[in-house]
Amino acid sequence: MSSGRGAELRCYMNLMALDSLPESASGPRSGNFRERLDALGEAGFTGVQFAAPATPEQLSDCRAAGFGFVGSGRINSPEEAFPLGERLAGEGYECATLHVGWGLEDDGRAGALIEAVLNASQRWRIPLYIETHRSTILQDMWRSVRFAQRFPELRLNGDFSHWYTGQEMVYGGFEMKFQFIQPVFERVRFLHGRIGNPGCMQVRVEENPANEAPYLGHFKQLWTACFHSFLRTAAPGDCIYFVPELLAPRIYYARTFPNAEGIPIEESDRWEQSLLLKRIAEQCFDEAHRPG
Repeated sequence: MSSGRGAELRCYMNLMALDSLPESASGPRSGNFRERLDALGEAGFTGVQFAAPATPEQLSDCRAAGFGFVGSGRINSPEEAFPLGERLAGEGYECATLHVGWGLEDDGRAGALIEAVLNASQRWRIPLYIETHRSTILQDMWRSVRFAQRFPELRLNGDFSHWYTGQEMVYGGFEMKFQFIQPVFERVRFLHGRIGNPGCMQVRVEENPANEAPYLGHFKQLWTACFHSFLRTAAPGDCIYFVPELLAPRIYYARTFPNAEGIPIEESDRWEQSLLLKRIAEQCFDEAHRPG
């Protein structure tokens, strides 16, 4: 059994988290792409995730800055997997996270989609991590566990706010559901950093050890479990990604509330919250190294 010694946590930033940052935000709201990379580097990030295909100039800027880069995509039919894998590998992406299917597929169709992703990943030698995301084949815990058991080679992006809120993980008992999804933890190699509560999937988080919100404790437990499972089998040089993905109000993720003048204001500073989520993930990774 591996101790995980030499395995790495890579903290990248999903570029959608910088989308439409308000004037009140403290992060890199403006500037060219290279200047944004500089700001991310100063904050301790070592790479980025592109939501849309990157331009050659952006990839060149990443390489010049010593930044890693990962991709993302959607697979709706099996024949889409090979071309996407070929493009991502050809452009030098380290890996990619994928939304797969619409969640309405029967087990045969969903299985064919998974097989296509796995084959593309093997053919083009690029890790392709299927997301635990709403409106996809992994939108629910029960089915995801079954697919994890059916496809041992499956590797995942744990985007757990979709389950925590969408399936209300505290309803009926968080610990029971936590134990049930152990096979998922064993396959997570990428985490999207977002924290939700039982009623909203992207909420403001505060560091307050004396009065920690229950949902923050639950996400720490989820992330630590993924890191622990990764470290049990990781070899030197293996990595797991943590990527904040706090999204803008225009797609109904960040909540807004009217100020005294009636102007909608974001609930939190998404840049500062991204830095906080990064610190929490690093603490969870350290915790996962401890015996016991």
